[in-house]
Amino acid sequence: MTLDQPSNEVVLEFSDNRLLIDLCGPYDGHLTLIENALDVQLIRRGNVLAVQGEKTVQSGAAAVLNALYLRLETGKDVEPADVDRELRMGSAQPDTDAATGDQLEMPVGDRIEIKTRKKLVEPRTAAQKAYVQSLFDQELAFGIGPAGTGKTYLAVAVGVSMFISGQVDKIILCRPAVEAGERLGFLPGTQEEKVDPYMQPLYDALNDFLPGKQLAKLKEEKTIEIAPLAFMRGRTLSRAFVVLDEAQNATTMQMKMFLTRLGEGSRMVITGDRTQIDLPRGVPSGLADAERLLKTVPKIGFNYFTSKDVVRHPLVAAIIEAYEADTTAS
Repeated sequence: MTLDQPSNEVVLEFSDNRLLIDLCGPYDGHLTLIENALDVQLIRRGNVLAVQGEKTVQSGAAAVLNALYLRLETGKDVEPADVDRELRMGSAQPDTDAATGDQLEMPVGDRIEIKTRKKLVEPRTAAQKAYVQSLFDQELAFGIGPAGTGKTYLAVAVGVSMFISGQVDKIILCRPAVEAGERLGFLPGTQEEKVDPYMQPLYDALNDFLPGKQLAKLKEEKTIEIAPLAFMRGRTLSRAFVVLDEAQNATTMQMKMFLTRLGEGSRMVITGDRTQIDLPRGVPSGLADAERLLKTVPKIGFNYFTSKDVVRHPLVAAIIEAYEADTTAS
């Protein structure tokens, strides 16, 4: 609720002090995020928050605060990721020609929520929202863009959600077992122990969405599989949600092999970053080849991300932009 206020500030009143504490966050951390992002000052006075700053951003900050408070009123938590999402996708953002490069601009509209056993996942940028919608709508979808944009994380979340709801019977996650510019040499242990280091990011994502004991049981039953790409040869994957991660490191033949595994009732997601190819010099990337060949094929979704969609540490976006600028200049 907005009260009468001096011309240099907007004052918001909140009826529930307990929810207001959650809105502010630990040590007012949520308020600090909003202040830094919008260049405003937020001052708490009892059960009201005063928003001080340029008039052009006051209303945006007020909209973010009201949206987060409404979220708390519906019984949901507010985490830093939720603040970030409102700043990126909420009414704090003015209508601009902001979409650049491959960035897909779309109206915020209704929320998209991905329900898993451990947490509720929501897209944090317009491109992420379009990507998640594509994963639910298309049997085959690509997510292409730089590191930290949530390509793999969101794909695994959708896979878990579809598995829980009975839309698929199993989840299969795979990666090319390619060393990232290093020679690791012989790795001791069983076959699974040898490839596990390459698959760890996929384990990390699953652990975010499923309880440990349930995940262990599903792996033991082969209902959830995590395997190198080479292990997919000869299989027909029916009623499965299949993710190929780091697809830029698949060769052209491997990519063709993987895509032709698609069986009845299955979904496939291919994620990759065209700027981080670790294949030997002269070996073309299967991701680039698939993009070229399949771009015009109906019912295949291509979704693109840029540094604007990075949801890791803010420095990651700056690092990606610096490398992109250097590549363009050279």
